[in-house]
Amino acid sequence: SVRSVRVWDGATRLFHWTLVVLIALAYVTRKVNPDLTWHMRIGYAILILITFRILWGFVGSSTSRFSSFAYAPWTALRYGIDFLLRRPRHFLGHNPLGGTVVFLMLGLIATQGILGLFSYDDHDAIDGGPLAGRVAEGTMALLTKWHIWLFDIIAIVLAVHVLAAFAYAVWKREDLIGPMVTG
Repeated sequence: SVRSVRVWDGATRLFHWTLVVLIALAYVTRKVNPDLTWHMRIGYAILILITFRILWGFVGSSTSRFSSFAYAPWTALRYGIDFLLRRPRHFLGHNPLGGTVVFLMLGLIATQGILGLFSYDDHDAIDGGPLAGRVAEGTMALLTKWHIWLFDIIAIVLAVHVLAAFAYAVWKREDLIGPMVTG
């Protein structure tokens, strides 16, 4: 008989799906609207959400705590090899490779938000993040380029994340997406 086990608490699931929506909205508001008001508000919300997740990583439920999925890089690599060779290894919560990706995504998204605070609006170079005027113009231009460039990196990592969830379902016949909805 198959037994159901709760893996993800409500706060972790709400964080995950809210972040998905906010990142999509940040992208759309930047591409569609030359007025950055909503883009900046969404950026603030993302930074608040990331701050929450970092704190939740220390005090949240057992599978949400960073200590439950902080593995050495070679452990993640070995897990990836075992996955490709279809050697079954099961974890409640994030496996070593998935945990590494969580840290990578949190770091990239936090960096993206912080860079946005120092970026300017390249549509008309008048409006910008709240800290843009606190740095030299050359620094602001560089941070703005990094802010724009980093989104492409984040998009690639997110695409690999989604593809990995589907590959996991096909390759190992385990659903990773359902539990992030139902717990």
